[in-house]
Amino acid sequence: MDNKIKISVRSLVEYIYKSGSIETGFRSAVPLTEGTRIHQRIQKLYGEEDQKEVYLHAGFSFNNLDFHLEGRCDGLINQNEELIIDEIKSVSFPLSQIDKFAYPVHWAQAKCYAFMYAKDHNISKMTVQLTYVHAKTGEVKRFQHSYAFGELEAFIVHLLESYSPYAELRVRHQKNLLTGLKELAFPFPAYRNGQRKLAGAVYKTIAEGKNLFASAPTGIGKSISTLFPALKAIGEGHIQRIIYATAKTITRQAAEGAISLMRDKGLNLKSVTITAKDKICFKEETECHKDSCEFANGYYDRINKAVLDLLTKENMITRSTIEKYAMKHKVCPFEFSLDAAYAADIIIGDYNYIFDPKVSLKRLMEEEKKKTSLLIDEAHNLVDRGRDMYSSVLEKSAFLQLSRRFKGKDARLQKSAKQINGIFIALKKKCGENQEIAEKNLPEELFEVLEEFVHCAEDYLGQNRDNMDEELLEVFFAAQNFIRIGKLYDERFVTYIQQQRNNLVIKLFCLDPSNLLTKARKGFKSAIFFSATLMPLTYYLDMLGFQEEDYILAVPSPFSIDQAKVYIQPLSTRYRDREESIKPIVSTIKDILKEHKGNYLIFFPSYQYMENVHRRLLDEELTLDIIIQKTGMDEGEREGFLDAFKPNPSGTLLGFAVMGGIFSEGIDLQGDRLNGVFVVGVGLPQLGFERDIIKAYFNQQGKNGYDYAYTYPGMNKVLQAGGRLIRSEKDTGKIVLMDDRYMQAKYRALLPEEWKDYEVLRK
Repeated sequence: MDNKIKISVRSLVEYIYKSGSIETGFRSAVPLTEGTRIHQRIQKLYGEEDQKEVYLHAGFSFNNLDFHLEGRCDGLINQNEELIIDEIKSVSFPLSQIDKFAYPVHWAQAKCYAFMYAKDHNISKMTVQLTYVHAKTGEVKRFQHSYAFGELEAFIVHLLESYSPYAELRVRHQKNLLTGLKELAFPFPAYRNGQRKLAGAVYKTIAEGKNLFASAPTGIGKSISTLFPALKAIGEGHIQRIIYATAKTITRQAAEGAISLMRDKGLNLKSVTITAKDKICFKEETECHKDSCEFANGYYDRINKAVLDLLTKENMITRSTIEKYAMKHKVCPFEFSLDAAYAADIIIGDYNYIFDPKVSLKRLMEEEKKKTSLLIDEAHNLVDRGRDMYSSVLEKSAFLQLSRRFKGKDARLQKSAKQINGIFIALKKKCGENQEIAEKNLPEELFEVLEEFVHCAEDYLGQNRDNMDEELLEVFFAAQNFIRIGKLYDERFVTYIQQQRNNLVIKLFCLDPSNLLTKARKGFKSAIFFSATLMPLTYYLDMLGFQEEDYILAVPSPFSIDQAKVYIQPLSTRYRDREESIKPIVSTIKDILKEHKGNYLIFFPSYQYMENVHRRLLDEELTLDIIIQKTGMDEGEREGFLDAFKPNPSGTLLGFAVMGGIFSEGIDLQGDRLNGVFVVGVGLPQLGFERDIIKAYFNQQGKNGYDYAYTYPGMNKVLQAGGRLIRSEKDTGKIVLMDDRYMQAKYRALLPEEWKDYEVLRK
């Protein structure tokens, strides 16, 4: 690789001139669409000879680096033979708060454009203009300053001098990475059956810029089988970055383990794991304000030094690494991880950084997306997560409280909150005797007053930054999100109203997230969706947004049918029969554990059912150790639970867990750390209003609504739970499926082939 650095003007000037503190508690930011509209309104006022959205680029050599700078200025105005670069900025706060040189980063951006144009057209002097527009009032305030070409040139040299240490680090790293990738071999002596097929499909998909939906069995080594070919694609110049997205912390650790294996083989790559803000925050209360957090105060004044230090000394940047350097440089660990991630070859994080409109990696420019591939692990989880990300809720009680609290304090805000509460009262009357109703149309009247509420709340919060009203802030964000989701609303949504005692809830509920999931991944070079349980494949292709040009791969299990002995105990675990089922469940556990010592897991469809069986089993005279999953376990407690499953067990351990929970997928208890799995029930979600709406929607689409809402999501939990047992070619053990529905052809068809040679337990 040569020493060429391609960078946008905005990225360059923000790296050097962005300063001050993090203020994520409240941002008076103008939405992108609104900002675009304001820009266009100003540009319409330009004269016939003026130009708008002018693309500019220039090359520079500095410190043995070849910089290619590019950007697009808002306007080039020809005024009395004077050329003016116009940079338009839309703001929400009063223009009286802006003086001429209040924002150096804005001047820096415009000066770069001025230099590039002057250099290209051999002009000795340029004028720079900043045009600030108030988003609500349309009021305009302008500042101008003229610069000789020599001043602009000196300014560019200053920018490149400041940016060079970071640029040099990136160039050195890229050279080392590409050399290592050319020499990198698969980090195991041989591929498991199916691994080479999966790896080949991943590489081909990335090289062609397509998308792949891959069903690959548990234990095949999906992390290494997707990461290895994706890294090879970087080495061949097909992409520059990988984003590995997961639903759970434990699967992130699997990705880190695969990366560590390749690093042990000499690969010099940089990976950054992003941990959720509430988990990694150093403060007891996650309040990002300069007055309440020393890590937020002055963050941007220290962040460049922190990132440079981190990237110079570290390659595998996990949560603990981020925490160590964040403490050293006194910067917010969450924002630090995001800033570091943009320099990483691999970013590991939650689905929401790609798919959630509230959270996504917005700093990743479209040009960078085109060189980035997505690896979506345990993709079956994305269906329900997608529904959550594209749904939004408001509660009547929140606006009633605000209406009361702001009476005599802020008339506009109080009136707005009262209006919204009034609409909720009307909706309550509409419900009548019904506890809940669902409608296809958006509540347009509510959106009109919500927009006004957001404006009023924004003004109040902006004027009271030093004494932030947390309750108002929470409702402000909820209202903003409701409006945001409302703009995504189409025939795949429903609006439902639900009475909850004295409260009323209104929800924009996304029934089918496939279209929005597809839109969210547009712009990326490719996306690889993979899971052991994309079964039935037609359902997941439908729900995850499969397109005609996408690829499909189903990898058969590499493991022998003899490795797992499967039993079915035909008893009813339906809600009405659960009390009667406890005795035969306990009896089967006793029989199997008396005959075969070892480590076992038993999975239940609910905590209550699990606790009832647990209590009954404790009354039995059994020589065994029992551990049980608790709600809200922290990472230390989770590790303690898994550490109890020791190799070479001399006695018997039985771990109680919940299907679909933290121990039912992503955990890897190889060898005799796990000797058997009991699965109680068929995993069906609890019957309820939301699931019934989903069922009705898919029935209307000509599909089996019950299967889409209940059967397929439930059986996925079963397959994940049972899949904990066989993780390698040497693993053996027992799987006991406890439910009479497994005897039905419909449910049997959803079992893996290697589970279908089962024995029926008669009690």
